[in-house]
Amino acid sequence: MENRKLKDYTVISLKGMAMGIAELVPGVSGGTIAFVTGIYEEFITSINNVNLTTLKVLKEEGFKSFWKKLNGNFLLALVIGMMISIFSLSKIIAWLLEEHPIPTWSFFFGLVLASVIFVAKSIKKWNILAIVLFIVGTASAFYITTLPPSASSGSLPFIFLSGAIAICAMVLPGISGSFILVLLGSYRTVLEAVNEKDFGVIITFAFGAAFGILSFARILKWMFTNYKDATLAVLTGFILGSLNKIWPWKNIIEIIQIGKKEIIIDENISPFAFQGNNQLTFAIVAAIIGFSLIFILEKSASKK
Repeated sequence: MENRKLKDYTVISLKGMAMGIAELVPGVSGGTIAFVTGIYEEFITSINNVNLTTLKVLKEEGFKSFWKKLNGNFLLALVIGMMISIFSLSKIIAWLLEEHPIPTWSFFFGLVLASVIFVAKSIKKWNILAIVLFIVGTASAFYITTLPPSASSGSLPFIFLSGAIAICAMVLPGISGSFILVLLGSYRTVLEAVNEKDFGVIITFAFGAAFGILSFARILKWMFTNYKDATLAVLTGFILGSLNKIWPWKNIIEIIQIGKKEIIIDENISPFAFQGNNQLTFAIVAAIIGFSLIFILEKSASKK
């Protein structure tokens, strides 16, 4: 960490960009990308460095010692990458999901499916407990993806709460912060705020996210330190269960209009039951690309 050069931090920013892209898509977790690219535990550890002890170092030893203890260069490079993707690519991702949903969801389906294999490989010992926790994680995530989305009031306190809850999902591989925002009814509000540069909503959401991540990361760090295999088993299940949300072929059951916002209720269907062009060939190619990308990222991380 201490001997990193500008090139290394550029790579970290690129990984941050990949995390940012994942978080823009309901059903795909930035935590999964962090895990696959080999920065997950450093990410969690660095977040845990934000505490009163570190602030005491700032007071007693100065900014340089504080920044070093914080692992500030790593966090800054990662956040810059995430912000670049969120602010520059949010419109593109929204357009792809709107205009080319089947190939786009297929790409992310392949990516998340490969992530299941990758995280499962990280478990050193599969025993009865790990299998049970894997099943519990899968069932829990699947159930969450079947919950109907709600309508948000759009009030700033609710946006703060949404940020706190969604960020906890973001740091968990398999649980999408964006999807939690969809369930809470805040996804469209936050995405529109980013696109329209509504800094009131953006700053409120950011403060909520900061509050949530500083609280939750400590729990997650403790779990990784003391029960790593069990934690990974649950996370593997989370990722597998979340595939229900990003299945490419859906049938819209109902569209609820609330002001300018649309709440869509849908169900997964077979591509052969899909009305219209199922784009099956494009979907398979996109899924293979997404699936392959995870193992390309894995190889690049292992070389690192």
